[in-house]
Amino acid sequence: MSNSAKSAKPSKDEEKEVETKSYWYPDRTADIEEVNKGYRTWNSDKRLVALFFIPVLLVFLSVLVVRETQDFQIVYQNIQTQINKSSEKEFWIALVELLGGLVTLVFVITVYILKRPRKVYLIDFAMYQPPDKNKITHEGFMKKSQQAGFFNEESLSFQEKLLYRTGLGNDTYFPDGIMNNPPELNMARAREEAMNVMSACLDQLFARTGLKPRDIDILIVNCSLFNPTPSLAAMMINKYKMRSDIRNYNLSGMGCSAGVISIDLARDLLQVHKNCNAVVISTENITQNWYLGDRKSMLISNTLFRMGGAAIFLSNKWSDSFRAKYQLVTTVRIHKGANDTAYRAVYQEEDEKGFRGVALSKDLMAVAGDALKSNLTTLGPIVLPWSEQIKFFLNLVRRKLEVYAGKEKRTPAYVPDFKKAFDHFCIHAGGRAIIDGLEENLKLEPHHVEPSRATLYRYGNTSSSSIWYELQWIELAGRMKKGDTVFQIALGSGFKCNSAVWKRIR
Repeated sequence: MSNSAKSAKPSKDEEKEVETKSYWYPDRTADIEEVNKGYRTWNSDKRLVALFFIPVLLVFLSVLVVRETQDFQIVYQNIQTQINKSSEKEFWIALVELLGGLVTLVFVITVYILKRPRKVYLIDFAMYQPPDKNKITHEGFMKKSQQAGFFNEESLSFQEKLLYRTGLGNDTYFPDGIMNNPPELNMARAREEAMNVMSACLDQLFARTGLKPRDIDILIVNCSLFNPTPSLAAMMINKYKMRSDIRNYNLSGMGCSAGVISIDLARDLLQVHKNCNAVVISTENITQNWYLGDRKSMLISNTLFRMGGAAIFLSNKWSDSFRAKYQLVTTVRIHKGANDTAYRAVYQEEDEKGFRGVALSKDLMAVAGDALKSNLTTLGPIVLPWSEQIKFFLNLVRRKLEVYAGKEKRTPAYVPDFKKAFDHFCIHAGGRAIIDGLEENLKLEPHHVEPSRATLYRYGNTSSSSIWYELQWIELAGRMKKGDTVFQIALGSGFKCNSAVWKRIR
């Protein structure tokens, strides 16, 4: 490793290749459909219930109570007079009306209870803490890259310059397969990495919550780049001898935002199946995905991605509400895959020499900014206070009118103050540029992005599990209080931008 390489500044071409500029909130008129989408989610239905259904129900019940009171008096009076012939007909009419009203009341209440969304509770979660033998410093990373014998001098220099700009510290972790000399990037080592990470997370989760493997009704595992047969979900079912009727799902190829997708899937399943325990495992496997070629757009991932994982215990049982840490408020999923540029922004392929890797497009920042904007526009109507929604709506109308009028200088898009909706932010630790961009464009304070920066520095980009390392950091720092709202947001290939909102209830 040369000293000159450390001090040398990247060329303009390299800066374009690495692309460290911030995410931005795109200066274009918001799509009305994205705003409407926020109001169509199941959480915003609660507002419709509050504004429409409850008043109508109260009026109906008031009329019904008055009517049934009159009918009950008639029945009671007729019983008292021993049902004489002159009032017998009136008695039976009142009795039928009374019974019909009671049946209607019971029916309305039953339908409301059955149709009401089940609450989803987060009981606890556990993170993977790799052993010290797997630590990789910046110097160790460069030494390992040189010893591999695959990279030319230009590629080594490029990775070295990039390594000191990523925001990663000297205590991140590589799996055994990469740490070995020479590296063993095979299926057996990849399975070993998956087993070590997932089982360590589950063992810790079982110890902390008292959950037993046979108590798990739903198991969801997400790992984007490693998808063996049998699946990773089957690997855990076999190790812990889980029940034969367990509902298990294995998500692959979903990128760094797959953790929120897994939570969204678990929520949907918990709406259908009552009194269930669900466990979500979010991880990424990098043993077979250490890129060994010289294409710069693929070398970036080598300097960013590190080993990690998380296990999350969810439940829809009312009895678990007393010990749960959080309640799920909502999830928002945005997919821009219909656009070719967005689809190719993060793309796994082979280079000219046949080495497989994940290429990051030069359009990545623009694509990410557009997906982020769509997610926040959809999320706004669900979580923002009315004061911010009114400001956003007036700005939207004004910009629409300016478009129709053909004005060249238009009013900038209003970015709502999401700090009024959330107490804590868990921004996917995908890189320093992602965190910087969201901090700038959402006008966040340094303490809002501190969990993301600390996670990136300590663990690197652990893909879908990074938002859970950040939540753990907030808890360990003593910042979480009962009633606080947490916002998790992650970006991933496809291209996707997914978010989840939690409320601290204990």
